[in-house]
Amino acid sequence: MYLLPVPISIPFVSAGFPSPAEDYIDSTLDLNAHLIENPAATFFLRVAGDSMTGAGIYSGDLLLVDRSLTPKVNDIVIATIHNEFTVKRLGRHKDGWFLQSENPDYPCLDMPEDSHIWGVVKYNIRSLK
Repeated sequence: MYLLPVPISIPFVSAGFPSPAEDYIDSTLDLNAHLIENPAATFFLRVAGDSMTGAGIYSGDLLLVDRSLTPKVNDIVIATIHNEFTVKRLGRHKDGWFLQSENPDYPCLDMPEDSHIWGVVKYNIRSLK
C-alpha cells in the first residue's frame, strides 16, 4: 500500500474564527507515516450498514484497521462472528466478551466461541461530498 505525501500549508486549521493562511507550503504530510504504524498489519475496510452511527461510523466510511494492536474494552473492533466480519465496540461483562452496536435498533452480541477479534479500528475516513 502506498499513499502519496500531501502538501500542507499550515499544521492546524481554526474551527472557530479564521486565521490568515501562509502563501506558501512549508511541509508535506506523508499519510503513511502519520496513520500507519505497522504496514504489514494495516488494512482498509469499507463499512456497510448503520449499526455504528452513534460512534460516527456510517455506511460507506473507510476504516483503517490495525491487526497488531491488542484490543481493549471500549475499542471499536473488527470481529468475526460465524465467519462474517462486523464492526462493533468491544465490551466485557462477568460472563465474557460482547460486541456493542452504537445504534439502539441493534442488539448487543455475546461473542460465541467461534468468533474472534480480527483487528482494532484506528481511523475512520469519510468523504464529505
